[in-house]
Amino acid sequence: MNVWIAIGATALGCYAVKLAGLLVPAGALERPLVKRLAALLPVALLAALTAQQTFADGQSPTLDARAAGLAAAAVALVLRAPFLLVVAAAVLVTAGVRALGAG
Repeated sequence: MNVWIAIGATALGCYAVKLAGLLVPAGALERPLVKRLAALLPVALLAALTAQQTFADGQSPTLDARAAGLAAAAVALVLRAPFLLVVAAAVLVTAGVRALGAG
């Protein structure tokens, strides 16, 4: 039963956030600071999610094959590789490190 309460509360919370966004006056959204924050917030959230998924295992920090895959993706990005090649490099390096038993 507690799970359904959590699901209901989450659904109501999402609806409230959506409604709050629709009620914000248009003039407030046109401010330069708000525009800049709106542009940078998704990047910051994605970076935080990537770091949490790469360097954490439950509640403890860890360093395993995922970190090697992320490093390979970073190198591919620095070399300006196409996106699919970046993903492929990360997958191949992560799988290779795991196959060798290092992660």
